[in-house]
Amino acid sequence: MTAKLPADDRLIVGLDLPDRAAAEAMVERLGDTVSFYKIGFQLALAGGLPLAQDLSRAGKKIFLDMKLLDIENTVEKGVESAIGLGVAMLTVHAYPQVMRAAARAAQGSGLTVLGVTVLTSMNQSDLDEAGYATPLPDLVARRAAQAAEAGIGGIVASAAEAAAIRAIVGPGMAIVTPGIRPSFAQADDQKRIVTPADALKAGASHLVVARPVIRAADPAHAAETIKAEMAAA
Repeated sequence: MTAKLPADDRLIVGLDLPDRAAAEAMVERLGDTVSFYKIGFQLALAGGLPLAQDLSRAGKKIFLDMKLLDIENTVEKGVESAIGLGVAMLTVHAYPQVMRAAARAAQGSGLTVLGVTVLTSMNQSDLDEAGYATPLPDLVARRAAQAAEAGIGGIVASAAEAAAIRAIVGPGMAIVTPGIRPSFAQADDQKRIVTPADALKAGASHLVVARPVIRAADPAHAAETIKAEMAAA
């Protein structure tokens, strides 16, 4: 069960940095303090994909946050490419057709496919503007249930929805929560945030933290502080 994972395997530091050199410098500064990293669009398009493979080979775990959304064949091929990089996690948008295609491609591999329900930077007014008539909690719940039916490995969602999602998907699926802000950090542009301890208590399995670590004067100390908050939960 995901709840038994140690903090080192549950804290994912987002390498939201402009290029490979900056990312490698941050990994060097963090050393053994962090074993799990997220690589998103910004870094992926600036040397991050070869870096993901190199870090994986060096024993680090990589969460490749690409949020795939395309026709089934293209999604399947994309997932196969991610498996070739050796990454541990990969995101797709939580549309049923997309999740089923990703699940087929990932079957038998060590890759955990994660469905993104609703971005943590979005709230109800953002959904209304985009044309969604469904209330945000209902949309998250529906997509979580569809993810479980599709057979993927987990969900990406706000920790504010973690308890409701855990009740839907059960104990076996990962619930990865971005928008985490420890007690010493600011909210920045995230609209649906909670502390590390509260996220774990709500049922999250993994926490993604970027700016509170990579912008800290002492990133390793910031990461250790977050892990202590997690342990206290």
